[in-house]
Amino acid sequence: MYNGREYLESLNDGRVVYLNGERVKDVTTHPAYRNAARSYARMYDALHNPATRDILTTTNEYGDRTHKFFKTPTSAEDLLGARDAIAEWSKLSYGFMGRTPDYKASFIGNLNAFGDYYEGFEDNAKAWYRKASKELPFINHTVINPQTDRSKPLHENKDVFVRAVAERDDGIVVSGAKMVGTAAALTHYNFVANFGTIGLGDDDLSHALIFFVPMNAPGVKMISRQSYELLAATNGTPYDYPLSSRFDENDAVIVLDNVFIPWEDVLCYKNIKIANNFLPESGFLNRFTFHGCTRLAVKLDFMTGLLLKATEAAGTKNFRGVQAQIGEVVAIRNMFWGLSTAMATDPDKGPNGLVIPNGFSSAAYRALAPASWVKVKNIFEQVVAGGLIQLPSSANDFLNPEIKPYLDQYYRGTGINAEDRVKLLKMVWDTIGTEFGGRHELYEVNYAGNHENIKMEALFHTEAVGAADCYKAFVDTALNDYDLHGWTNDTWIYSTEKQSVTQ
Repeated sequence: MYNGREYLESLNDGRVVYLNGERVKDVTTHPAYRNAARSYARMYDALHNPATRDILTTTNEYGDRTHKFFKTPTSAEDLLGARDAIAEWSKLSYGFMGRTPDYKASFIGNLNAFGDYYEGFEDNAKAWYRKASKELPFINHTVINPQTDRSKPLHENKDVFVRAVAERDDGIVVSGAKMVGTAAALTHYNFVANFGTIGLGDDDLSHALIFFVPMNAPGVKMISRQSYELLAATNGTPYDYPLSSRFDENDAVIVLDNVFIPWEDVLCYKNIKIANNFLPESGFLNRFTFHGCTRLAVKLDFMTGLLLKATEAAGTKNFRGVQAQIGEVVAIRNMFWGLSTAMATDPDKGPNGLVIPNGFSSAAYRALAPASWVKVKNIFEQVVAGGLIQLPSSANDFLNPEIKPYLDQYYRGTGINAEDRVKLLKMVWDTIGTEFGGRHELYEVNYAGNHENIKMEALFHTEAVGAADCYKAFVDTALNDYDLHGWTNDTWIYSTEKQSVTQ
């Protein structure tokens, strides 16, 4: 497994990243990425730290030391251990980095047990499992097509969507673009597939693909969104932007310009069945929600503590209405921890002894998380309120002796001095009000899919596993207890004669 130093060194590999119209020479030193890179490096170091090594790692079936989420789970205990390892890494960013190196284990961790699913590429799947669990490379993923003209099917967007443009003896050549490669500039590989079904025409199977590609492969280009880490470094200090200055997992569009993919990195080629169905049938869906739910639960631990401290500093913690709203945040926090536990302790069965996080709890997380984060954000806005607007512009205000006495007098709180209270509220603002905070709201709302699908798929899962029939049959037992003539069994009494109310 990488350590932090090795991870940082591995990123200086000639990759092509564009930001603000310029190519980035070295993502580990550029002010747009350097602190995020170090945040990931700290995670890799934690794998080798005696204080956290046993929480984070275990030995897989090949005898390789690996992160617990990368190992094929065969019991509820395995899943609980993986959950705790996910949480331990997530704590290092307070839940604000979602696409950490263990995220792609949502897919890779099942490749050994599901190897035979990838028809024609079974050995590739198992080899990628062995490679990933041994080395723990940082893999991002792009499974969504760019928002160009989505009214047209894939075969009518050949100039945009990823497809195979040539086949060679040693592999395929692909072109097109994908969104959104979260943290892509700081990863080793891009996993490319399709989220949802592929609408094909003219018997064209060129889009039916699943493959891995190195981030420094010739023809791979990353076009980053604006860096909130760079904005933080430009506009203030860590005191002003304590989260965005170190935890901005920059998102990028991935452009593949005639990129060669060796056969050994392909899992699906011109197979519409696998390309359309791998997401639910490989356990990937349940596992990425398992990771996402755990990460959100850690994030809500942080938000709960932040709200408690902010209201204590304002002297409003003991107001009845404020307590009710804090209690709602606590309840939301408890719900997601409970769902993550349920996913682990009541798993579904997979092939070859594999266990998969519970599908019902997985669907519940996907449907409930977007509205829950919006609610938590809204509670902060209502409870902390105008305190977030009156903040001084930057740490430099406290360093100016002309105005510091005014700040000390007018910005202090309940049992807290002005410097510490402003520091606390700057943290709150970075979670909900800065561009970093706004991106996190968008992230949580869209994390598991569009707002309709995440609810529809809870229904589809219930129907697919037969639970919907059980629910309807349950209603039938109540309907069958009576008819037009009264009760159909002798448990209850019914008489056609009117009874006196005094009898």
